[in-house]
Amino acid sequence: MNLNLTPYFKKYEALVAQADAAFDRVKAAHADCVKCEEKCADCCHALFDLTLIEALYIHHKFNDKYQGSEKAEVLEKSNRADRRTYKIKRKAYKELQAGKNEGEILAAMALERVRCPLLNEKDLCDLYDHRPLTCRFYGIPTAIGGAGHTCGKSGFKQGEEYPTINLDSVHNRLQQISAELLRDIQSKNIKLADLLVPLSSAMIMDFDDVFLGIAEEPVEETPRKRKRHSRKKK
Repeated sequence: MNLNLTPYFKKYEALVAQADAAFDRVKAAHADCVKCEEKCADCCHALFDLTLIEALYIHHKFNDKYQGSEKAEVLEKSNRADRRTYKIKRKAYKELQAGKNEGEILAAMALERVRCPLLNEKDLCDLYDHRPLTCRFYGIPTAIGGAGHTCGKSGFKQGEEYPTINLDSVHNRLQQISAELLRDIQSKNIKLADLLVPLSSAMIMDFDDVFLGIAEEPVEETPRKRKRHSRKKK
Protein backbone atom coordinates (compact mmCIF):
# COMPACT_ATOMS: atom_id res chain seq x y z
CA MET A 1 0.00 0.00 0.00
CA ASN A 2 1.57 3.25 -1.21
CA LEU A 3 -1.26 5.59 -0.24
CA ASN A 4 -0.46 8.78 1.63
CA LEU A 5 -2.72 8.51 4.67
CA THR A 6 -1.16 11.46 6.50
CA PRO A 7 -4.09 13.89 5.92
CA TYR A 8 -6.56 11.37 7.38
CA PHE A 9 -4.25 10.45 10.24
CA LYS A 10 -4.01 14.17 11.11
CA LYS A 11 -7.80 14.36 11.28
CA TYR A 12 -7.78 11.32 13.56
CA GLU A 13 -5.03 12.82 15.74
CA ALA A 14 -7.10 16.00 16.10
CA LEU A 15 -9.87 13.82 17.52
CA VAL A 16 -7.33 12.20 19.84
CA ALA A 17 -6.28 15.62 21.12
CA GLN A 18 -9.91 16.47 21.83
CA ALA A 19 -10.36 13.17 23.65
CA ASP A 20 -7.33 13.74 25.87
CA ALA A 21 -8.49 17.28 26.65
CA ALA A 22 -11.96 16.01 27.59
CA PHE A 23 -10.47 13.35 29.86
CA ASP A 24 -8.25 15.92 31.56
CA ARG A 25 -11.20 18.25 32.18
CA VAL A 26 -13.27 15.51 33.83
CA LYS A 27 -10.28 14.35 35.87
CA ALA A 28 -9.57 17.90 37.05
CA ALA A 29 -13.18 18.36 38.12
CA HIS A 30 -13.53 14.91 39.73
CA ALA A 31 -10.01 13.91 40.72
CA ASP A 32 -11.33 11.79 43.59
CA CYS A 33 -13.39 9.67 41.17
CA VAL A 34 -10.84 9.02 38.40
CA LYS A 35 -8.65 6.15 39.57
CA CYS A 36 -6.52 5.67 36.44
CA GLU A 37 -2.86 5.10 37.20
CA GLU A 38 0.17 3.40 35.72
CA LYS A 39 -0.11 -0.42 35.60
CA CYS A 40 -3.86 -0.33 36.15
CA ALA A 41 -4.73 -2.60 33.24
CA ASP A 42 -8.46 -3.10 33.77
CA CYS A 43 -9.32 -1.45 30.45
CA CYS A 44 -6.68 -3.56 28.68
CA HIS A 45 -8.94 -6.63 28.94
CA ALA A 46 -12.16 -5.06 27.66
CA LEU A 47 -13.76 -5.97 24.33
CA PHE A 48 -14.17 -3.11 21.85
CA ASP A 49 -13.84 -2.51 18.12
CA LEU A 50 -12.03 -0.03 15.89
CA THR A 51 -13.33 1.78 12.81
CA LEU A 52 -11.32 1.69 9.57
CA ILE A 53 -9.33 4.89 10.15
CA GLU A 54 -8.37 3.90 13.68
CA ALA A 55 -7.45 0.36 12.60
CA LEU A 56 -5.23 1.78 9.83
CA TYR A 57 -3.63 4.21 12.28
CA ILE A 58 -2.85 1.58 14.93
CA HIS A 59 -1.59 -0.83 12.25
CA HIS A 60 0.71 1.84 10.80
CA LYS A 61 2.12 2.98 14.15
CA PHE A 62 2.78 -0.60 15.24
CA ASN A 63 4.63 -1.50 12.04
CA ASP A 64 6.56 1.76 12.21
CA LYS A 65 7.77 1.00 15.73
CA TYR A 66 8.39 -2.75 15.80
CA GLN A 67 10.58 -5.08 13.80
CA GLY A 68 12.06 -8.55 14.13
CA SER A 69 11.41 -10.78 17.13
CA GLU A 70 9.60 -8.07 19.13
CA LYS A 71 7.13 -7.60 16.31
CA ALA A 72 6.66 -11.34 15.87
CA GLU A 73 5.93 -11.74 19.59
CA VAL A 74 3.20 -9.09 19.56
CA LEU A 75 1.70 -10.55 16.38
CA GLU A 76 1.53 -13.97 18.01
CA LYS A 77 -0.29 -12.44 20.98
CA SER A 78 -2.60 -10.71 18.52
CA ASN A 79 -3.42 -14.02 16.86
CA ARG A 80 -4.29 -15.60 20.20
CA ALA A 81 -6.44 -12.65 21.24
CA ASP A 82 -8.15 -12.61 17.86
CA ARG A 83 -9.11 -16.28 18.08
CA ARG A 84 -10.48 -15.77 21.58
CA THR A 85 -12.48 -12.69 20.52
CA TYR A 86 -13.87 -14.51 17.49
CA LYS A 87 -15.19 -17.34 19.66
CA ILE A 88 -16.89 -14.87 22.02
CA LYS A 89 -18.53 -12.99 19.15
CA ARG A 90 -19.58 -16.18 17.39
CA LYS A 91 -21.23 -17.44 20.57
CA ALA A 92 -23.06 -14.11 20.95
CA TYR A 93 -24.24 -14.26 17.33
CA LYS A 94 -25.61 -17.77 17.76
CA GLU A 95 -27.46 -16.72 20.93
CA LEU A 96 -28.97 -13.74 19.10
CA GLN A 97 -30.08 -15.98 16.24
CA ALA A 98 -31.64 -18.34 18.78
CA GLY A 99 -33.78 -15.50 20.12
CA LYS A 100 -31.91 -14.51 23.26
CA ASN A 101 -32.43 -10.91 24.43
CA GLU A 102 -29.83 -8.61 22.86
CA GLY A 103 -29.40 -6.63 26.08
CA GLU A 104 -28.55 -9.78 28.00
CA ILE A 105 -26.06 -10.82 25.33
CA LEU A 106 -24.30 -7.43 25.41
CA ALA A 107 -24.22 -7.48 29.21
CA ALA A 108 -22.58 -10.91 29.13
CA MET A 109 -20.03 -9.77 26.55
CA ALA A 110 -19.13 -6.79 28.74
CA LEU A 111 -17.98 -9.27 31.38
CA GLU A 112 -15.70 -11.15 28.98
CA ARG A 113 -11.98 -10.58 29.42
CA VAL A 114 -9.43 -10.76 26.60
CA ARG A 115 -5.91 -9.50 27.25
CA CYS A 116 -4.87 -6.83 24.76
CA PRO A 117 -1.85 -7.98 22.68
CA LEU A 118 -0.22 -4.59 23.31
CA LEU A 119 -0.22 -5.13 27.08
CA ASN A 120 3.26 -6.29 28.03
CA GLU A 121 4.46 -8.36 31.00
CA LYS A 122 4.92 -5.20 33.09
CA ASP A 123 1.23 -4.34 32.60
CA LEU A 124 2.18 -1.38 30.43
CA CYS A 125 0.97 -0.59 26.91
CA ASP A 126 3.55 -1.17 24.17
CA LEU A 127 1.89 1.49 22.02
CA TYR A 128 0.64 3.84 24.73
CA ASP A 129 1.19 7.12 22.88
CA HIS A 130 -0.94 5.82 20.00
CA ARG A 131 -3.54 3.86 21.96
CA PRO A 132 -7.17 3.82 20.68
CA LEU A 133 -9.77 6.40 21.68
CA THR A 134 -11.70 3.86 23.75
CA CYS A 135 -8.63 3.43 25.95
CA ARG A 136 -8.31 7.20 26.35
CA PHE A 137 -11.90 7.59 27.59
CA TYR A 138 -11.82 4.61 29.93
CA GLY A 139 -12.06 5.72 33.54
CA ILE A 140 -14.51 8.61 33.04
CA PRO A 141 -18.30 8.47 32.40
CA THR A 142 -19.32 7.68 28.80
CA ALA A 143 -22.60 7.00 27.05
CA ILE A 144 -23.43 4.68 24.13
CA GLY A 145 -26.92 4.56 22.68
CA GLY A 146 -28.21 6.53 25.65
CA ALA A 147 -26.83 4.06 28.20
CA GLY A 148 -24.19 5.29 30.63
CA HIS A 149 -20.95 3.44 31.40
CA THR A 150 -17.96 3.95 33.64
CA CYS A 151 -15.00 1.99 34.93
CA GLY A 152 -15.85 -0.28 37.87
CA LYS A 153 -12.71 0.87 39.64
CA SER A 154 -13.67 4.54 39.48
CA GLY A 155 -15.41 6.51 42.21
CA PHE A 156 -18.31 7.69 40.03
CA LYS A 157 -21.64 6.79 41.65
CA GLN A 158 -24.67 5.54 39.78
CA GLY A 159 -27.57 7.99 39.76
CA GLU A 160 -25.44 11.11 40.18
CA GLU A 161 -24.77 13.56 37.36
CA TYR A 162 -21.27 13.90 35.89
CA PRO A 163 -19.77 15.25 32.65
CA THR A 164 -20.29 12.40 30.19
CA ILE A 165 -18.61 11.69 26.85
CA ASN A 166 -21.05 10.78 24.07
CA LEU A 167 -19.24 7.94 22.31
CA ASP A 168 -21.86 7.82 19.57
CA SER A 169 -20.72 11.23 18.30
CA VAL A 170 -17.08 10.11 18.51
CA HIS A 171 -17.89 6.97 16.54
CA ASN A 172 -19.77 9.03 13.93
CA ARG A 173 -16.73 11.26 13.43
CA LEU A 174 -14.48 8.21 13.01
CA GLN A 175 -16.85 6.81 10.39
CA GLN A 176 -16.89 10.17 8.64
CA ILE A 177 -13.09 10.25 8.38
CA SER A 178 -13.12 6.66 7.11
CA ALA A 179 -15.75 7.53 4.50
CA GLU A 180 -13.75 10.59 3.36
CA LEU A 181 -10.67 8.41 2.90
CA LEU A 182 -12.56 5.81 0.85
CA ARG A 183 -14.19 8.52 -1.26
CA ASP A 184 -10.90 10.27 -2.00
CA ILE A 185 -9.09 7.09 -3.05
CA GLN A 186 -12.14 6.11 -5.15
CA SER A 187 -12.52 2.80 -3.35
CA LYS A 188 -14.93 0.22 -4.69
CA ASN A 189 -15.50 -1.00 -1.12
CA ILE A 190 -17.32 2.03 0.28
CA LYS A 191 -18.95 -0.14 2.94
CA LEU A 192 -15.56 -0.31 4.65
CA ALA A 193 -16.61 2.96 6.28
CA ASP A 194 -18.80 0.78 8.51
CA LEU A 195 -15.96 -1.62 9.32
CA LEU A 196 -15.59 -2.60 12.98
CA VAL A 197 -12.71 -4.86 14.01
CA PRO A 198 -10.99 -5.74 17.30
CA LEU A 199 -7.56 -4.23 17.88
CA SER A 200 -6.07 -7.73 17.58
CA SER A 201 -7.45 -7.99 14.03
CA ALA A 202 -6.12 -4.55 13.10
CA MET A 203 -2.64 -5.70 14.10
CA ILE A 204 -2.58 -8.73 11.82
CA MET A 205 -4.74 -7.61 8.88
CA ASP A 206 -3.25 -6.84 5.49
CA PHE A 207 -4.58 -3.42 4.51
CA ASP A 208 -3.42 -3.70 0.92
CA ASP A 209 -4.85 -2.05 -2.19
CA VAL A 210 -7.16 -4.99 -2.83
CA PHE A 211 -8.65 -4.77 0.66
CA LEU A 212 -9.12 -1.01 0.31
CA GLY A 213 -10.89 -1.49 -3.00
CA ILE A 214 -8.47 0.30 -5.30
CA ALA A 215 -7.04 -2.78 -6.99
CA GLU A 216 -8.40 -6.03 -8.33
CA GLU A 217 -7.69 -9.40 -6.80
CA PRO A 218 -4.83 -10.91 -8.82
CA VAL A 219 -5.94 -13.80 -10.98
CA GLU A 220 -3.91 -16.93 -10.44
CA GLU A 221 -2.55 -18.27 -13.65
CA THR A 222 -3.35 -21.88 -14.36
CA PRO A 223 -0.32 -24.01 -15.11
CA ARG A 224 0.24 -24.36 -18.80
CA LYS A 225 -0.48 -27.80 -20.14
CA ARG A 226 2.48 -29.51 -21.66
CA LYS A 227 2.08 -30.24 -25.32
CA ARG A 228 2.07 -33.89 -26.13
CA HIS A 229 4.43 -34.79 -28.88
CA SER A 230 3.39 -37.81 -30.87
CA ARG A 231 6.09 -40.15 -31.83
CA LYS A 232 6.59 -40.57 -35.54
CA LYS A 233 6.38 -44.06 -36.80
CA LYS A 234 9.53 -45.25 -38.32
